[in-house]
Amino acid sequence: MKKAFFFLFVTIGFSLPNHLMANEPDSAYIFAYATEKNAGRNGLHFAWSTDRNTWHSIGPERTFLRSEYASGRHGKRMLSPYLIKGNDGMWHCLWSVHEGYAVFAHCTSTDLISWGQQAFPTTGNTGNCMNPSVTFSPTGQDYLITWKSLQAGNTKTYSCRTKDFRTYSIPQAENVAVPHRQQVTINGITESGTLHRVAWNEVEALIQADKMAKYKAIQNAERLAINPDLFKDTITLNVTPRPEESKKISDMLIGVFFEDINYGADGGLYAELVQNRDFEYSPNDIGREENWTATNSWTTGGESLLFDIDTVAPLHAHNPHYAVLDIKEKGHGLVNDGFDGVPVKAGEKYDFSIFARSSNSKRGKITVRLLDEGGKVIGEARTGKISKTWNKLSAVVEATASTVNGRIEVIPNMEGKVDLDMVSLFPQKTFKNRKNGMRADLAQAIADIHPRFVRFPGGCVAHGNGLDNIYRWENTIGPLEGRKPLRNLWGYHQTMGLGYYEYFQFCEDIGAEPLPVVAAGVCCQNSSIGGAGQMGIPMEEMPEYIESLLNLIEWANGDPSESPWAKMRAEAGHPKPFNLKYLGVGNEDLITPVFEERFTMIFKAIKEKYPEIQVVGTSGPFSEGPDYVEGWKIASKLGIPLVDEHYYQPAGWFLNNHDYYDRYDRSKPKVYLGEYATHIPGKGNNIETALLEAYHLIGCERNGDIVSMTSYAPLLAKDRRTRWRPDLIYFNNTEVKPGTSYYTQLLFGQNSGNEYIPSVLTLSDNRDDVRKRIGISVVKDSLSQDLILKFVNLLPVKVQATIDLAPLGISGKQDATKTVLSGMPEDWKARPETSSIAIEPQYRDELPAYSLTIVRLKSKS
Repeated sequence: MKKAFFFLFVTIGFSLPNHLMANEPDSAYIFAYATEKNAGRNGLHFAWSTDRNTWHSIGPERTFLRSEYASGRHGKRMLSPYLIKGNDGMWHCLWSVHEGYAVFAHCTSTDLISWGQQAFPTTGNTGNCMNPSVTFSPTGQDYLITWKSLQAGNTKTYSCRTKDFRTYSIPQAENVAVPHRQQVTINGITESGTLHRVAWNEVEALIQADKMAKYKAIQNAERLAINPDLFKDTITLNVTPRPEESKKISDMLIGVFFEDINYGADGGLYAELVQNRDFEYSPNDIGREENWTATNSWTTGGESLLFDIDTVAPLHAHNPHYAVLDIKEKGHGLVNDGFDGVPVKAGEKYDFSIFARSSNSKRGKITVRLLDEGGKVIGEARTGKISKTWNKLSAVVEATASTVNGRIEVIPNMEGKVDLDMVSLFPQKTFKNRKNGMRADLAQAIADIHPRFVRFPGGCVAHGNGLDNIYRWENTIGPLEGRKPLRNLWGYHQTMGLGYYEYFQFCEDIGAEPLPVVAAGVCCQNSSIGGAGQMGIPMEEMPEYIESLLNLIEWANGDPSESPWAKMRAEAGHPKPFNLKYLGVGNEDLITPVFEERFTMIFKAIKEKYPEIQVVGTSGPFSEGPDYVEGWKIASKLGIPLVDEHYYQPAGWFLNNHDYYDRYDRSKPKVYLGEYATHIPGKGNNIETALLEAYHLIGCERNGDIVSMTSYAPLLAKDRRTRWRPDLIYFNNTEVKPGTSYYTQLLFGQNSGNEYIPSVLTLSDNRDDVRKRIGISVVKDSLSQDLILKFVNLLPVKVQATIDLAPLGISGKQDATKTVLSGMPEDWKARPETSSIAIEPQYRDELPAYSLTIVRLKSKS
C-alpha cells in the first residue's frame, strides 16, 4: 500500500498542471555552479531564488551536466563552470577540466536539461586554463573567451574569440577584464557561479526533471524477487496469436561479442600454452603482476645458465626482443609457467615450435619437456639442429600423464650462447583442428549458441588507450613472428596470435558473419597515455588511416589475382573471399566534433568505394544522454545502416523498460544492441539476470524489424584474471563454467526465427505488477518451418497459460520439445531442462515461478 501511494504521489507531482499554482512568479533567478565535492566530478548544479537571498538547490545538487573529459582517475572534472545565454538562443557552458591542462570544455543546451556534444578546445602553449569565462564581444559579432593561466608562479590572463565555438582565434595574453563569478549561500555553504534571470517555467522544468530522475531511480532499484503473498489467486494467461499481423524480423538477432578482456584471448580462447612466448612483455603493458618485463613467466632451469634479453638483429622488427642464453653446462634451459600453469592431457599430442640461432661452431638440437606440478617429466621430444641464423624448429610431444598446473622446459643441447624467440606449445586438438587455433572447449561453448555473427576484437580494445594504442588490423595478420604485439587496454599483453585471419576463420567455422570493429579515427575518451581524454588522429594522417580500413575490406573480400591484400589472405590459406558484409566504426565513443568529423570521413569513403558494406555506427555507452542523442543524430543525418547501442543496466531498468524499442522510429537506422547485461549488486550471474535478459530479448524479438542484432558482453572471463563482472562464460585452464545468463543466449540462439507473430494477452489479474512480469513471443523459422513459443514468467508464482494454436495451422496432436530454465532469483546453478511433449491446438501449460519456457513445434513437412 505504501508503494502504491508513493507511486500515485509521484505521478500526481509530475502531472500537476501549472495553472493550479496560482501564486507562481512570472520569473525567478537560477544559479549555475559546481562544488568541489568528489574532486569536482559531480558536475553542473542549479539552485533557484525569487529574491536572490534565499536559495533552493534542485535535487539537492542534481547533476544536469557532467564533464566527460579524460579518464575517471584523472579527469571527468568540472571546475568553475561559466554559463551564458548566447545570441543564438542557446545556453553555453564553459568550464576548466583540470589544473594541469591547457584545455577548456564547451557544451550547449536549449533548456538546461538536455545537453549536446562536448568539445574540448586546447589553448596552445598558454599553460593551464582556469576559470574560463565567456561574454559577447563589444561588436556583438562573436564571443570573447577569457581565462587565467598560472606559469612559473605568475598568473596571466589570456583570451580568444569565436563565432561558433568550433573555430577559435589564436590565444592572446591581454590585460582584459575577466567576468567575475558571483557568490551565493546555498544550504549554508558559499558557492561560486553565474546568476541568471529566467521565466518561471524554466525553473519548473528543472524541478520536474529532477523529480523524473528520482522516479527512474526508484524504478531502477526494483528487483526481480517479490513477495508471493501478493498473489493469492491463481493467475491465468490466455494467448491468442494474430498471424494476419505477422511481420518479418531479423534473422541475425543473436550473436556474440568477443573482446580480449579478462584474459579472453591469450590464456583463453587462443590455445597457445606458453605465456610471453615472444619475450615482448613490457611495463608499458600496464601489467599488475610483479616483474612484468620481457622475462615474465620465464625462469632458468639451473644455475649453469645465464638468461638475458637482447634486441640486436631480431627475428622481426615487430618482435624486437629475444632471449639470450649463455649455457655453461649442457642440460639446462628455460622453464615457462604458462598462463597460471600449462595444462596437458595424457595421450594427447602437442605441437612445439621455436625460433633459434647460435654463432657457436658446435650447435645442438633443442629438447622440449612437459613437467607436472612436482617437476616430473611427462612428455619429451627433440627438434632439429640449431642454425647459425634464425630458423624455425619444431617437434611433436605427447603427454604421458595429465596435469593442470604443469610447466614447459626448453633445453638447447649445447654449451655457449644461443638466441631463442617465439617459443610455442599448441594442443593438436584445437577447435576444428585448426593450426594456431582456438581452445576447443571454449570455442565449442560459443559455437553452441549458434551466433549469427561475431563482433571483434573489441570494444575498448579497438580504439585503445591513446592514439598509439589503437588496434591496427594489418598488424595482426601474416606469419606470427611478424605480427606486432600491443599493450592491452585492460592491463596485459596481446601477442596478436589471435588476429584478424583467425577471427574470420572462426566465424566461418561456426557459420557466423564477421563483424570487425575499427576505431573511428579517435582513441578512447578515457585515455591517459599520450595525452588525456579522446584524441583524434591528426587530420593530415586521416587519409592514410582511411586507406587502411579500405584495405581491410579488400583483404577480406578481394580477388587474390588482382589485389595484393587479398593475395595475403590467400597465402595464409584462404583463397576464397570471407564475404565481409558489416564493419563497425567506433565503439561507444564520446560524440564530439573531433569524433564526428573523422567518423564522417570514414563513412563516406567506405560508402563510395564499397557501397555493399553495412557500416555500424555508435551512440555512446548509455541508453540515454548526450552521446546517445548525438550519435543517433549523426546516424540519421548520414543514413548509417545500423547503430551500435550499449547499456549495462540494473535489474529494475530491464523490468520497467520492456517496451524500450516499441517506440523507436521505423524510418531511422536499425539497431545493433552490441553490449548489454543486467548488473545487480555484487555483479552476480544468476536466474535474476538470466530471466531479465530473456525478458529484454523478447522485447527485441517483438521489435525485430528495427532491432537487427544483439550481443551480450563481456563474453569470457578467466578465473583469477577477471576485471569485469558479470560475464557470460567463466573458465580456467581445464574447465568451462557458463554463467546462468549464458543459457538465455543459448536458448534464444538455438531457437531464433525470422517471422514474428503478434499475440493478444489476456490476464486474470491486470495489475501493473503482474502485466509487466509476463513476456510472450511467437516466432517462426522459415528455414525449418518450426514454430517457436517463448514464455517469460517473472512472477513468484506459477501461471496457468493457454495458447490457441489453431490460427497457426496446428490441428491434432503434434510433437514438440519443451525447455525450461527456472529457479529462485539468487540461484546461480540453475540449468535448463528439456523434455519431449505432445501439443494440441489448445495448448495448456503451467509456467513455473521465475522461469523461461521455450516450446518448439517441429514442422511436419
